[in-house]
Amino acid sequence: MSANPMPVSIEPRQAPRVLIVDDDHDLGRSVAEVVERMGLRATQTTSASEFLEALTPDVSLIILDLVLPKVDGIELLRLLNQQGCRAGVIVMSGLGARIMESAEELAGALGLTIVGHLAKPLRHSDLEAMICRYHATMPPVESRPVEELCGCNEPDGCLEQEFERAMLQHEFVPFFQPQIDLRTGLMSGVEALVRWRHPRLGVLPPARFLQRLQDANLMERFNWEIISQSLAAAQRLTQISDLNPTFSINMSASSLRDLSFPDTLAILLERYRVPPHRIILEITEGGLIDELASTLDVLTRLCMKGVRLSVDDFGTGYAMLQQLRRIPATELKIDRSFVSRLPQSAADRVLVQTTIEMGHALGMRVVAEGVETEDQLAVLRLDGCDVAQGYLFSRPLPEHELLGWMTQYVAA
Repeated sequence: MSANPMPVSIEPRQAPRVLIVDDDHDLGRSVAEVVERMGLRATQTTSASEFLEALTPDVSLIILDLVLPKVDGIELLRLLNQQGCRAGVIVMSGLGARIMESAEELAGALGLTIVGHLAKPLRHSDLEAMICRYHATMPPVESRPVEELCGCNEPDGCLEQEFERAMLQHEFVPFFQPQIDLRTGLMSGVEALVRWRHPRLGVLPPARFLQRLQDANLMERFNWEIISQSLAAAQRLTQISDLNPTFSINMSASSLRDLSFPDTLAILLERYRVPPHRIILEITEGGLIDELASTLDVLTRLCMKGVRLSVDDFGTGYAMLQQLRRIPATELKIDRSFVSRLPQSAADRVLVQTTIEMGHALGMRVVAEGVETEDQLAVLRLDGCDVAQGYLFSRPLPEHELLGWMTQYVAA
């Protein structure tokens, strides 16, 4: 049971600009039509010189062909790095998956935001799905850096004032992305993904503010705000629905070192009457590196209280197998960067297969995130993956939309 991804429609005043470079004018026009059909603004170019001339700060996404006359796509990636480009980049080419994957690795090494790659001949559905995923992180054209929002000359002080107001007004809220059991087709859980409902800029993704919260030493307070709201949502959902999905909540590295965290969480679980087994705390590999003794103390006590643990973004951090065997996790999440290249990349297919086999051998449930196409879903099912989440099923939803989505999904 699955649903096709829905094209994103954006209000014209907010519509981000997408810059396309492909020396094949007809193909570039075809890409531009897809972009415009989704409510975005498209600028089509056919050479490196035209591309660089059209590259202005309001460009949110770049769709770049690797094979260009005179200056090729690899050289353009280097130039984007030199110019400090912050736009997301989609690479496309007919040269084969391994070359595009190498170009992606290069873009990542250069500090660029790589969205994914697309093989020629291009499938419009794949392009739409990729843009849908990236749309969640595309800032509005008229938005400004968070430090500038209050309009004074002391960004640090103003930033703390913005965050203080946001905390008091409960502007930081969880959106919920459904997780689908691949054996039964039923919704088995949701992941809480934080957003900032800013009074002037609208809904902002975490990339716009999480690091700044960390720098302002506000992560602990922020974490408890999101955990409390997620538990309240779990309680309300139980009261109005027969479904009892699990709630996956991201756990910060600082919480892993807070020895009082398990007891405080237990108090909140009792207050909101949420059974511990319905909560899955997601921890990243990077968060497992420092202060191993306190980390194991916290994680072990959480498991003793019935809370479940998931290793998020597996394969992208530094802990890898050494840490995986040490912690009492019951779930392993395959990072979207590996899922996005299925089934085109043989190398990623092997890595995904191996991760699933290893997770099952360790008695863990395996979840794939970032699933956008039926082809990706078919590979994951074939390889025995347990659960999937991504835009193929649903974007992250505010709580008031989640119940409606669940009702429609069950009916379908």
